[in-house]
Amino acid sequence: QVQLVESGGGLVQAGGSLRLSCAASENIFRINVMAWYRQAPGKQRELVASVTTRSGGTNYADSVKGRFTISRDVAKNTVYLQMNALKSEDTSVYYCSASDYSMNEYWGQGTQVTVSS
Repeated sequence: QVQLVESGGGLVQAGGSLRLSCAASENIFRINVMAWYRQAPGKQRELVASVTTRSGGTNYADSVKGRFTISRDVAKNTVYLQMNALKSEDTSVYYCSASDYSMNEYWGQGTQVTVSS
């Protein structure tokens, strides 16, 4: 059972930056893919960015390409989401997820990001 703890959300003005962190309870090399999703009120949860923990390969939603960067720190078992040039439409609850090699999926509790215009 992988436990994920997110932090770093908050209130920021449009054009500002935030960095989200997701700390995993075990060595992230035992996890296949880690990702950030978001869900705004009344909308479906959507994939924001993902990283394959061993190769470091990344994938981004079109809406955040060029503004958000996902990265991992293996020594700290932590994945980050650096969010720059934030827009009001980025306002959501952001969730960290982990998918292991047995296709089990784990979720964090979510962290609120609010961008004021």
